[in-house]
This record gives sequence, C-alpha cells and structure tokens, in this order.
Amino acid sequence: MKVSHTLHFLVTVFLFCIVLTIITPTPPSRTTRNLSTAATANASVPSDTIIHHHKEFHGELRDGDTFSTSLERLPLPEEVSRQVLVNMKKCLDYRRLRPGDKYTVVLDEKNKLLHCNYEAGPLDVYSLKRTEKGFAAKKIAVPLECHTERIAGVIDSSLFASFSKFNVDSSLIYAFADIFSSRIDFNTETRQGDRFSLLFEKYYKGGKFIGYGRILIARYEQADGEILEGVRYGDKNGAGGSFYDRSGKNLGSAFIRSPVPVGRVSSNFTMRRKHPVLGVVRPHLGVDLAAPVGTPIMAAADGKVSFVGAKGGFGKQIVLRHRNGYRTYYGHLSRFKSGLKQGQTVKQKEIIGYVGSTGMSTGPHLDYRLSQKNVFVNPFALQFVPKSRISKKTMPRFREQTELLAELLEQAPAKRILMVRQMLLQPDQRIALM
Repeated sequence: MKVSHTLHFLVTVFLFCIVLTIITPTPPSRTTRNLSTAATANASVPSDTIIHHHKEFHGELRDGDTFSTSLERLPLPEEVSRQVLVNMKKCLDYRRLRPGDKYTVVLDEKNKLLHCNYEAGPLDVYSLKRTEKGFAAKKIAVPLECHTERIAGVIDSSLFASFSKFNVDSSLIYAFADIFSSRIDFNTETRQGDRFSLLFEKYYKGGKFIGYGRILIARYEQADGEILEGVRYGDKNGAGGSFYDRSGKNLGSAFIRSPVPVGRVSSNFTMRRKHPVLGVVRPHLGVDLAAPVGTPIMAAADGKVSFVGAKGGFGKQIVLRHRNGYRTYYGHLSRFKSGLKQGQTVKQKEIIGYVGSTGMSTGPHLDYRLSQKNVFVNPFALQFVPKSRISKKTMPRFREQTELLAELLEQAPAKRILMVRQMLLQPDQRIALM
C-alpha cells in the first residue's frame, strides 16, 4: 500500500509540473543553458593574451533624482554620460524611473563607454552595448528561480498571527484573505480551530528572494465544517486569472465583505448603541473596524466618488456611489489617496484612503457603512451574486486542473518546497509579484 501511495503521489507531482509548464513562462532552452556553460568554460585566459582592464561604476537613483543628475555624481567623462542618456532613452521610459533604481556603467581601457545596465526593479532590466554599428539598447531577459511551496495551519487567535508563524510577508496574508473577501470577513468570522492551506509561488533572482508570485489554490476550512476553496484559473503569460470554487463560480462578487481585510470589529451594526463620546443611546448604522493609523482602505465595489472631504463627526470621509442604488461610506480617515476627487471612477479593491481617528472618535478605526436606495443595511449581512462562472466549454479542463491542485494540497509531503524551476523571463513576458 505504501509503494502504491508513493507512486500515485509521484504521478500527481509529474502532472502538476505539466500544468505549471502550460500556465507559466517557459524556462530557458537546453541550447541557452549549454551556451552559458560553454561561456563559463572558456572564461580562462591563455597566458599570452593581453588582459584589458575595464572600469565599473555603480549608481542608484535617490529621491528627487533624474537619470542625468544621478550620472553627474559618478566620475564619468561627459561624453559617456551623454551617450548613456541619449541611447538608453530608446528602450527606457525616463518618466517611470523611481528612487532605488540601480545601474552600472562599464568603460573600456580608453575610458570609452562599453555597456550600461539599468534595473528598474528586479524584473525590468535594460541593457546598452557598444557594437560595430554604434550603440544598441534593449530590454533583456531575466533569469529567475521559482519555488512552488505549500503551507497549512490552524487558527489560534487570528489569521494574521497564524500565518506569521511561517515567517511569510504580510503581502501573502493579505492576498490569501483577498481571495475570500466576498465570502468571509476575517475580522469577525474567524474561529479558533479553523484551518487554512495554500499552494503559492516564490521568486528568486541570483539567490535573493524578490517576491511572491501566484497563489495557485487556497482553502479555508471553518470549524463548523464549511469549506471555502479558490482555484486560480485563466492566467495569461503567468499573470492574472481569477479564483473559482469547485462548481466554477467566481469567488468575486459586486461587493467585498470588508474594506480592511485584516483588522478587528470594535462596534457592530445595531439600532441601539451607547455612543462612546456622547454617551447617548442611538443607532449605529455601520461597522467599526479597528486598525492602526495608516492602514489602507479599499473601495468595496466599482463606483464613483460622490463625496470626499470633512463631514462633521465622521471626520475625513469618502462616499462612493455604486450601481443599483448602493452607496458606501468610509469615515474617520487619516488621509485620502493622493489626487482622489469627486466624480472620479474607482475600481473594487482600489486603495482610496487610510485609517485614522478624525472627527468624533476615541481611537483609530474605519466607520464603514452601506446603504441601498438611502436605507442603511448591515454590510456584513448582504449576499451578492458571483461576477462570473466557468463556461461549459472550459469546465472539463478547469475540473482537471482543480483536482490536480487539490490533491497536491492534501497529499503534499511534510516538506514545504514542492518544486524548484529555473526560468528565463523574456522581455515581452510578465509575472505579477506581490
């Protein structure tokens, strides 16, 4: 029985590799690797060869820098700086440069420009090289290593605390919570004994972790027996896609449950509440979500900004207008998203502001309210229909992929890393990092 089970698992992993090959950027070919190996093998220089000494200069953009002002800090000949600026512009958009971008300029033994590399983030690398016909500039392929990993745990106090035991960044925790943001509010509905598990990707460049890739499948099992599961489907070039349950229904809906994914409910929707400041009993027609000052707040649904500014006891407030007579209200903010203004269109989950304690408030929190046709309702009690579902034509392929990923999630060995893949991200390919 043990031999049979092991063989079955190995077959499953093999099929999983095939699925990943289909939905992710292709790794470098054998020819590419052989050429690289050959170049390394020929790196030794014969004793009678003249060795040319090249000079390397390293720079980094600071706050307020342009590429030009940054180059001025390096001891480069004026002609070299001019050649870099003129030729790099052919492939690099100078309007999108950011502080922290790094670059290297290499000169030959005659102090002439040999080549220049510019990194606008780990996945966007640009190269300028001197050739017989002049200078050639282009975006270049980036070698990466992708780890497919699995973690699983039990809720003891909160989702955030339970995830943190695995030494993962908060971005992965928020991404997991976001998958189920239309089905469960992790502020109010987590219970001790709930279980979670997921398969996800981690990317490395030159042995250094650069970010998480896609969550492939996620599961949340509530202590009362209800199981929520999301499988990513519909990727293009290793990025994008949406999450669906096993029946093919999109987990996303018109409204997310909570604009603050991970926080604490400090006051519920009720018709009788003693006001913490005024001391009188009156309705509280929203939900208070306690979170540290500066915590990002997301738009609960696609809509338009109908109000942004100061609103009495609500302090700094945003009101969004949505389809079918819905409005959402976000109060006590510390600040608004830069440039947010009345009439502006916003997308669901777009950051619109940040938690604060402005107005009539005893501590940092978000006062979140939802109304339909001017009647306030409990935002955590509404049920919304899925945005979409898998078509009948693609359902067989979806089910095959779902069963394969689910089996890996359930039968994966104790080790955390299930697979390591070497890949070459081509200039026209994209992967999303979080």
